Amino acid sequence: MQSALAAAKTITAITKASPGVASSVAHGYANGDFVYLSVNGMFQLNEKVVRVAGVAADTFQLEGVDTTLFDTFTSGTAEKITFGTSITTATNITASGGGFEFIPTTTIHSNVNTSIPGLPEASNFTMDHIHDISDAGLLAMKAASDVQAKRAFRFTWGSGGQIMVFAGHVGASLLPGGSAQQLVTTPTAITMNGTPTYYAS
Repeated sequence: MQSALAAAKTITAITKASPGVASSVAHGYANGDFVYLSVNGMFQLNEKVVRVAGVAADTFQLEGVDTTLFDTFTSGTAEKITFGTSITTATNITASGGGFEFIPTTTIHSNVNTSIPGLPEASNFTMDHIHDISDAGLLAMKAASDVQAKRAFRFTWGSGGQIMVFAGHVGASLLPGGSAQQLVTTPTAITMNGTPTYYAS
């Protein structure tokens, strides 16, 4: 989970390409850095977390993000993310949401109803954790929940395996619960903002 965001760097342009290339004077990023984007115009990138690649003095690639068919960029910023607090007490995780609303497209001449996918529902993750109020990850989630602060998350599967990054809000009360002869656990929830970005490693 994100523990810090660096000062915002102004982005002056983002190309429509695969991958998209952002222009930002003297950004100071290095290949492999993760950044949180706030973007106007090219709304598909707003609130998105991406990994930096192809660094030059005043530009960087949005690794793995094809912006070819995105809307036209007007303004934006990038903030470097420092991931520092690991969530190590989770015993399970469940994903929900992400389904699409459907927009009717049936015309008066049609003999079958038709539709196209519209906007997706917000995606959510719920987790149960071993109740340990000294665990840094749980404390960080509770602190973010208390002030409704947005955080960046990096989920990794396997040892150095697939990566999913996204921004979202946390719900964590740390209230304990459980049954006889079982672990005392506490639930948390994360609601995703925007869409996730995936990396093979």
